Amino acid sequence: MRAIRRIQIRTSRLVNRGLGGEYHSVFKGRGMEFSEVREYQPGDDVRTIDWNVTSRTGSLHVKKFVEERELTVFLVVDASRSGDFGTTGRDKLATAAEVAAVLAFSAVRNNDRVGLLLFTDRVEVFVPPAKGAEHVLRVVREVLCHQPQGEGTDVELALREVTKSLKKRAIVFLISDFLDSGYDFAMRIAARKHDLVAVSVEDPRENELPPVGLLEVEDAETGRRLLVDAGSARVREAWAGASRRRRDERTQLFRRIGVDHLEIRTDLPYDVPIMRFFKMRERKARLG
Repeated sequence: MRAIRRIQIRTSRLVNRGLGGEYHSVFKGRGMEFSEVREYQPGDDVRTIDWNVTSRTGSLHVKKFVEERELTVFLVVDASRSGDFGTTGRDKLATAAEVAAVLAFSAVRNNDRVGLLLFTDRVEVFVPPAKGAEHVLRVVREVLCHQPQGEGTDVELALREVTKSLKKRAIVFLISDFLDSGYDFAMRIAARKHDLVAVSVEDPRENELPPVGLLEVEDAETGRRLLVDAGSARVREAWAGASRRRRDERTQLFRRIGVDHLEIRTDLPYDVPIMRFFKMRERKARLG
């Protein structure tokens, strides 16, 4: 509960400091809905004149519309064993939980609904979308405190579950380290139905080895161990090259499908890339 409280305080400050407003400007409602009819006033758009009411009353009346704000934000969070990795004082899953909390509190501040799917190589938790601060705290608690039954990562399974379970269009944030493959088709289908955003969470040691001599590394999901000579410049370059290729392939996939990508690192503040992402989305919306 202390960890949840700390995340609530920290993320609420970020939301109140500006992220909440950015969220509102980027993720708008589904359109405009009719509110009422009132008498015409100078400056009103003539296209909003209600000719039926005008003919009945003998005076000009216009239709008033308000933005239909309510949205559904759905968080799909990877809870696989690889999320336990972290070399900067914060592991990937804890980072993912804080990012999810920022998005959830931004959504609830704008009276949107929030839901959660927590996954490994199976669906661990499904929380249907709902409103309210207490509901958001439940979502954050599930991400932080749930003890996963699975160990691996199955992004395809998670995306298929989202496509099947969410009947109406939603903003879906897929938060994962994406140490998986074979989810191309499922992502393409989910992106057609929903506004899908990929949020990748990485630790710097996944991309670069320190020059410290022999290292025994272990795959957290399979248990496979490997002895690596990190003192060798050639080995370090090969490790970094493999990491670059993996990231490049992932980025190219997102671009082909048309999925926006938000990159988060465990060793850097996450508020800056989130704010940058919101501004990028706002520019794209203005450009149509």
